[in-house]
Amino acid sequence: MLLRWWRRLTAMRTAIILLFLLALAAVPGSLLPQRSLSRNAVTRYFADHPDLAPVLDRLYLFDVFSSPWFAAVYLLLFISLIGCVIPRALEHFRALRTPPPPAPRNLLRLPDSGRLDSPLAPAPALDAVEEELRVRRFRVVRRETARGPELSAEKGYLKETGNLLFHLSLLALLLGLAGGKLWGYEGSILVTEGQGFCNTFQQYDTYSSGPLVDSDDLSSLCVDLDQFRAEYEENLTASSFTADIRYGEPNGEDRATTIGVNDPLRIDGDRVYVTGHGFTPCFTVQIPGGSSFDDVCAPFLPTDQTTLASEGALKLPDLGAGQDDQLAIEGFFAPTGLMQGGLLTSIDPRPLAPQVAIIAYQGYLGLDSGLPQSVYSLDATQIERGRLTEVGAANLSVGETLDLPDGTQVTFSGYKEFAALQYSHDPGQLWVLGSAIALLAGLLGLLLLRRERVFARAEAAADGGGTVLSLASLTRGGGESRPRFTALSDDLRDALATAASRTAPDPEVPSRD
Repeated sequence: MLLRWWRRLTAMRTAIILLFLLALAAVPGSLLPQRSLSRNAVTRYFADHPDLAPVLDRLYLFDVFSSPWFAAVYLLLFISLIGCVIPRALEHFRALRTPPPPAPRNLLRLPDSGRLDSPLAPAPALDAVEEELRVRRFRVVRRETARGPELSAEKGYLKETGNLLFHLSLLALLLGLAGGKLWGYEGSILVTEGQGFCNTFQQYDTYSSGPLVDSDDLSSLCVDLDQFRAEYEENLTASSFTADIRYGEPNGEDRATTIGVNDPLRIDGDRVYVTGHGFTPCFTVQIPGGSSFDDVCAPFLPTDQTTLASEGALKLPDLGAGQDDQLAIEGFFAPTGLMQGGLLTSIDPRPLAPQVAIIAYQGYLGLDSGLPQSVYSLDATQIERGRLTEVGAANLSVGETLDLPDGTQVTFSGYKEFAALQYSHDPGQLWVLGSAIALLAGLLGLLLLRRERVFARAEAAADGGGTVLSLASLTRGGGESRPRFTALSDDLRDALATAASRTAPDPEVPSRD
C-alpha cells in the first residue's frame, strides 16, 4: 500500500498537478492583503468586511504564504520532484554509459526504413556509413552477427539531459525561493535629506522577516541621505529619481555613491532600493516664554502621485516647562500651490511655489496611551473625544507665520525632500537567478533537440557483386521523422558513391607508339 502511494506521489503527472495547485494557492495572496506586507491594509479589510474577514482569516487567507495548507502543497511538490527526478537522473547516467542497442531483426518493418545498393563489400560499405554518421555526431557501435555486419548509432542524449536539467532547476528554484523566505528580511523607511538610518528593525516603518531570522542576523550598515533629485519630462512624468547617499558600518568610514530606482546599492547580498520620494515641510515654532523649536520637519505622504500633493502631521509632545498642553500640526503640502475655490491645490510635482495649508491643535496627543498610532497623521479619536482642540488654521508660503491665541507662532520655514528606501536581504537571490537560467537552458534543450537512433545491416548482394544495406531510423520528438530519414538516406547514398569512387581502379590510358 505504501509503495503504491509513493509511486503515485513521485509520478510526473502528480508533480504537474501539485505545481498547478501551488500556483492556484498563490492567487489569494495576490488578491487579498497580507499581514506580512501590510497589517494596516488587513485592518482596513476587517473594517470594510466585518462578516467576511473573520471567515477568511480562519482559512489563513491573510497569511497565505505561511499557512499550513500552502506549506503542505509546497512540501509535497518538493517530495514529488525529488522522488521523480533523482531516479530518472540515475537512469540517464547509466544510459550515457550504455552503448546503443543491437539492430532489430527485421529492420524493414520499422516505419522509417529502406534499402541502399552499393558496389562496395559489406565492411567498406559500413565504414562509409559509420563515417557519415560520426560526422553527424552519432555515437556508433559496430557488431558482427549471424546475419552479417551491422551498426547501431544514437544521438540526442542532450534532450533527456535538458529534460532533467529543467526539472532539477525547477526544484532548485523552489529551494531558492523557500530559502529566501526563511532567511530573508525586508524593511522600508522614509529618510529626509540630511538624515539616515541603520539596519535595525526598530527603525523601519514597515519590516518583515522570515521565521529563521533573528535580530542579531541583520547586517551592520548605516545609510545617510545627502541629497535627492527628481527630474521630470515636459508632461510632468518622472524621468529619473536619484539619491546621493553615504554608507558604511557604524563608527566606520563612510563611502559615497548614487543610487536610483533601477540602480540599487548592492553590498554582500544586501540591496538598498529607492522606491519613491516626497517632501518634508519644516516649521519653526516659537513658544511664549522663550522656548523655540527651529526647523522641525515631518514627512508628508503623497496623496496624488501626479502633482505630489501631500498630507502629514507634526507632533510636539514636549513644549518645555510650564506648558501643559501638547501641540500638533496637521497639514496639506503643495509643491506648486494654487488656490482654487478657496482651497489649496498643487498643479506641478516640482517645488516651484511651495505652500502649506495647516491646522493647529492643542491638547493631549495620546502618545503615552500605549495604543499604536501613525507618525504621519493625528489620532482621530483624540479629536473626536475633545482631547485635541483646533486653535488655528492658515495657508502659508515659505516664511509666513500663523499666530495662535496663546501667543505661539508657527512659521513655515521651508522644505526638504525625502526618499523612500527599502533594505532587502535575500540569501537565495543568486541561487534563484542561476536556477532560472538553467531552467531556461534545459527547456530549450528539451524542445529543440531530438532523440534519434539509426540501424544499418550490410548483406552481400544476391548476384555476388556489391552490398545491399538495410537502413532504418527511430526518431522521438521534433516533428516529422520521414523527411529526416529521406534526407539521411540521400546523404548516405552520396557517401557510399564517394567511397566507391575512391576504391575504383583508374582507367588505363592508351600509350602512343
